[in-house]
Order: sequence, then structure tokens, then C-alpha cells
Amino acid sequence: MTHDAPLVIGIAGGSGSGKTTVAQEILQRVGPDRIAFLQHDSYYKDLSGLPPIQRAEVNFDHPNSLETELLITHIQQLIRGQPVEVPIYDFSKHSRTDQTFTVAARSVIIVEGILIFAEPTLRTLFSVKLFVDTDADIRLIRRLERDIAERGRTVDMVIKQYQATVRPMHL
Repeated sequence: MTHDAPLVIGIAGGSGSGKTTVAQEILQRVGPDRIAFLQHDSYYKDLSGLPPIQRAEVNFDHPNSLETELLITHIQQLIRGQPVEVPIYDFSKHSRTDQTFTVAARSVIIVEGILIFAEPTLRTLFSVKLFVDTDADIRLIRRLERDIAERGRTVDMVIKQYQATVRPMHL
């Protein structure tokens, strides 16, 4: 089977910058049935072998916390027209679930994440690179709201993680 190479769009920015919002806007305008959408957050390494306290102390804003090689493999498969099985990560437990979801190959691939431009091999796969730049105070507020509502965190947990890893890694 022959096909034209898909357009691969990378959307990066700090935590809470609005990357997902930008990606969702593109998906809605173009049509989600025409885009393969991958989030780097789905590729956090499985930490289920660590005690819960150690899991919570991992620097999730460092490239080593992500299985970027698998993301690269998945993008390459999508480029070749093959579907991929994306892992599902449970942010409240800091571990992967046993489940995956299927992403079908499309003519446009969007990849979103805070560190997607940090890895040279990954960076070369993008036809278009977008960086969402948002002031730090807005990003912190958005992160607080998201992590409390969606990830089962407390205000203290979010602030501690922001001060310990999120802010220093972003800078």
C-alpha cells in the first residue's frame, strides 16, 4: 500500500501552558476522525514496581521519566500507516494501567507534551513545531486546577511538586 507521508505536528510548552487546548482546537476544526492524536503524558514509564511514596517523588518533568522510545516507535508506525496501541497512565497512582487504546493512522498526526522538543530523534519527526508560551503564574493556576480536579492531588501536593521539579525543569 502506498500513501503520502502524513503531516506530523508537535505541540510543546510548559505544564499548564495550553498545549492540550491548542491540540483540541485543531482536532475540532479539522475533525478528530482525520487526525491521530498522541500525548507524551501517556508514555510515562510504569512505576508500579516502586512503593507509592517513591512513585510520588519521581521527577515527572525530566526526560528520563518518559518512555520516549515507545512514542517514537508509535509515530513511525503511524507514519507507515499502521495503528498503534497507546498505554493508559493513571496519574493518581503514578503508574500505567494494563489497558491501552488504539490510535489509527491518519493524514495528520499531532503529538503533544512538555518534553517533545527535548529529544533530538523525536524532534526530527515533526513537520511543524508549535511552542505554546504562557506566563508562569497562569500555568501554575491551570496546573493546580487540573491536578486537583483530574489527578486526585491536593493543593499542597501540587505546590510541592511544582517547586521541587516542575518549575526548575521548565527553567
